[in-house]
Amino acid sequence: MAHRVCFLAQLNNGPAYREIEVDFQYFSGFSVSQKQKSIKSLHENIRLVNKDIRVLEVSTKSPDPIGVELSAFNLCFHDKNSGKEYSLENVFQSSKVFEHGGPYRDLLEVHPRDAKRDERLKSSGELICFSLNGEDWELEPKSMFYDWIYMHALLRDSKLANAILEYNAFTDIEFNHNKSINCQARSAAIFVSLSQRGILEKTLKNKEELRKIYPSAKRGQISIFE
Repeated sequence: MAHRVCFLAQLNNGPAYREIEVDFQYFSGFSVSQKQKSIKSLHENIRLVNKDIRVLEVSTKSPDPIGVELSAFNLCFHDKNSGKEYSLENVFQSSKVFEHGGPYRDLLEVHPRDAKRDERLKSSGELICFSLNGEDWELEPKSMFYDWIYMHALLRDSKLANAILEYNAFTDIEFNHNKSINCQARSAAIFVSLSQRGILEKTLKNKEELRKIYPSAKRGQISIFE
C-alpha cells in the first residue's frame, strides 16, 4: 500500500485548491506500465471518495496524452527576454538562487532531466529566492513561483488550457509530499480554479492577489482502507 496527494480545484472563493491523501495499491517497478497500474489504482480509490471527481494524472507517466503534455518536462514557457521557449522544468531550475551561486542560466539549454539533477543545485548552499527576467520571487508561499510559471506557460497554450477544464482533480504519481514542495498537479488544480472563477489573468499579474489563493490549513487525510 502507498498514499499520494490528490489536488482538488476549489471553485468558490478562498483557497484555490484542497489536498487529500488517498491510500491505494502501489505496483513497484520503473516501467511506464507499472506506473500506470498504480495510477489506475490511485484514481479508482479517489473516485470512491466522490464519484463526481474527474481526475487527471499530470506527469510523463499519465495514461492520458493531455496529462503527458501538461507535464513540466513537456509544457513550454515563453521567455520574453530571449523570445525562446523552454521546458518549464528548465525555467524553474535555472531560476534558483542559492547562498553560494545561481541562477544557473545554462540549465535552460540542457535536457530537463539533466537540469533537475545538476550537481550545483545541491552544492550551492541554501535556496534563498528565485529570479526570472529581472524579478525576484521569495520562497513563501512555498510553491508560488512554480505555480506562477506553470500557469503562465499553460495560459499560452489554448488547446491545453481548454482541455484541462474538463477535470477538477489532479495527481502526480511521482510526487512525494514528504520530500518535495512543488507539484505540477497542484499547479493544474490552481489553474482550473482560477479559470473557472474568471480571475486567472488578473491573479497572475499581481503577486498579492496570487498569495491569497493558498490555504493555510493542513491537508485533509483520507484513508480508503481504514
